[in-house]
Amino acid sequence: MLEIKNSVAVITGGGGGIGLELARYWVKKGGKVVIADISESLLSSAEADLTAMGGEVLAVEANIVNEDDAGQLAQNAIDRFGQINLVAPFAGIIRDGMLVSPDRDTGKVTRKMALEDFKLVLDINLTGVFLTVRECAEQMINHQCKGLICLISSTGSLGTAGQINYSSTKAAMSVMPKVITAEFFRRGLADRIRCVAVAPGYVGTPMVKGMNQKALEKILSQVPIGRLIEPEEVAQLVGDIYCNEAMAGETFFIHGGLRLGSKG
Repeated sequence: MLEIKNSVAVITGGGGGIGLELARYWVKKGGKVVIADISESLLSSAEADLTAMGGEVLAVEANIVNEDDAGQLAQNAIDRFGQINLVAPFAGIIRDGMLVSPDRDTGKVTRKMALEDFKLVLDINLTGVFLTVRECAEQMINHQCKGLICLISSTGSLGTAGQINYSSTKAAMSVMPKVITAEFFRRGLADRIRCVAVAPGYVGTPMVKGMNQKALEKILSQVPIGRLIEPEEVAQLVGDIYCNEAMAGETFFIHGGLRLGSKG
């Protein structure tokens, strides 16, 4: 079993949402955190919050789709703390929209998903994850670190209407642990650096809780436990997986029993 105390977590999207909640969880358990975000204001607020909790924190403003920024993030973690034990590339966005949208009266397509909306989601949710994982894994290997690469998928990976861009990236997150684990196994690294993904359902972030309440009620009607998943519950799952060294190469769902219907 691994211990969180004194271990170092590198978390992208650490300025808010699940990323910040994971950073809080890590600090509470005695770990050290490197948080990265593209928003300077969110990053500054998160750093102050974590520092007030007594945490050892390094905040790095970074654009995770930039190769140099990703490399510098990993290097900064090593320079400051000497090791990386958890890699959590949690930065992500949505740009929802239907592939094509026919008019109800004419039956002709009047709108379609913009190429820039498709590519932007792929860049941040997929390319950004690739770069973060690649650069951090290099440092972990070179500095003999032991720990976990934890990706974040979603129940959207099962196929959610209106999210062909987002769902595609989250489906990719579901297969990456198998690929990375197989590659590390070939190189004799899989016992030292594990890879998994966690796949939340509807999570009670401030954005979700602040949405149209009728729409939120409809969402909750699909969740057997009758409520949103709390960000702290996702963070705790990551922590449990980190500590349990038998958990590797898989995607672990945390969705309150949610099953997507035929209409996604």
